[in-house]
Amino acid sequence: MSTSRYRAFVAVAHHGSLSAAARSLGVSQPSVSSQINGLERQSKVELFHRRGYRMSVTDSGQKLLAVVQKLLAIESEADFLLRDSGELNQGMLKLGAVGPFHVIEMVAAYRQHYPGMQVSIRMGNSRQVLHDLEQYRTDIAVLAGKYERAGLTAILYASHPVILFVPIRHPLAAFTTVPLAALQGVELIQRELGSTTRMALEQALQAAHVTPKTVLEIGSREAIREAVARGLGVGAVSEAEFIADARYKPVRIENDPATTSTYVYMLKERQESVLLRSFSQAAGLKAVF
Repeated sequence: MSTSRYRAFVAVAHHGSLSAAARSLGVSQPSVSSQINGLERQSKVELFHRRGYRMSVTDSGQKLLAVVQKLLAIESEADFLLRDSGELNQGMLKLGAVGPFHVIEMVAAYRQHYPGMQVSIRMGNSRQVLHDLEQYRTDIAVLAGKYERAGLTAILYASHPVILFVPIRHPLAAFTTVPLAALQGVELIQRELGSTTRMALEQALQAAHVTPKTVLEIGSREAIREAVARGLGVGAVSEAEFIADARYKPVRIENDPATTSTYVYMLKERQESVLLRSFSQAAGLKAVF
């Protein structure tokens, strides 16, 4: 069966409509519709539920999607091996990430080594990023924190201390470094539950028997920065993610009791592929766990 039908199927599954799928593939909508109809007629299986212009994958379609995405990933690997003697002068690398900081740094290094390669970055929360990797929607995932998942290899990229940032008129702004005990009773602005920065800081606070007062819980780094800038409380952030602003000041925690680590994840069965090895080498990845 032609892989063009499979590509059309994956595009519709991801985009939820024929028109959006056609735009992503650079073909006409009737062409995509014909591919999907032909696939369903040949297999005698309904792959999509149709609700007006919207299309959602059926249970049978979900099973096929996992297989087809793996098939297309293998086909892509074969193309890299055959094209230009594996020199990676053209093609696409697909990344998933929870935040822009380290992944952009990695992409810059990769593009310097392989300027002919295109790179796409799919942003999401940790669960979605790992799911995309396991479903072959992405080639590599970049996350803060270690996750034990069967079939995945985790490679440490960097570790950074969690620091505070405080409103410029806050009492803690008089210091460059404070003991963890200085957070006792302090009004703290926290990330959402599940945030690796929050978990690292909370573990350190619990171990030291220090209890701040959480006044706000916000799921956005940008919103937390604005809340701190407006004097609503003290924020915490990985040192690598701190963005300077005249309205607040960074304050280090003595002895760096809380740290976050960034890991690069890839499927074990693909880690020796030309594409993934090229990224590992360009990004300087070494320690495999």
